[in-house]
Order: sequence, then C-alpha cells, then structure tokens
Amino acid sequence: MISYKIGKYDIRAQPATGSAHMLRYTVLLNGKRLGALLSVPTESDCRFLEAPPKVPPLKIFQVTYRPGRPKKGAVRHAEDAEDGPRIPWTIKGRRY
Repeated sequence: MISYKIGKYDIRAQPATGSAHMLRYTVLLNGKRLGALLSVPTESDCRFLEAPPKVPPLKIFQVTYRPGRPKKGAVRHAEDAEDGPRIPWTIKGRRY
C-alpha cells in the first residue's frame, strides 16, 4: 500500500480488486474516509469529495406537462397568464 499527501488530504493507493495493474486511491481527511477513485486524485478532486456542490431537484414533470386538447366551447386564457412554467421552445400565438 502506498500513502502520500496532497495538501491536507491523505491518499492511500492499493491494488483494485480484480485488477493486476490498477490502483484504488482512497481519500482521507483527518482519518475520515471521503471517497475512493480509480484515477490519481488532484486537490480539486479531494475538495469535491469533501464538499460536493448542491444539485437542484429534478422538475421534469413540470417542464414537460402540457394538457391535451381543450373541450369544445372552452374559454381561452390570456397569453400572458400561463398556468405552467415557461417553456422557451414552444410556439406562441396562432399557427394557421
């Protein structure tokens, strides 16, 4: 097992399971394991493992939800007051 430091992070390299030539690099901070990589980590990788960026929740249904064809005699809404989220690639106004 090979051990070295990158900044404040301790790196331990040991053979990866099932491989004769690859190494698994385990990143430690103050003795606590942050994660492991199969490529040589940089200090930027170690910082990412320590504090990953926040990822916003997925809102796929809100963006793709478009109601079907309106019933006969239904009242049209004003174009400015849309119910759902604004979808930039939709065609505004009448088509024909």
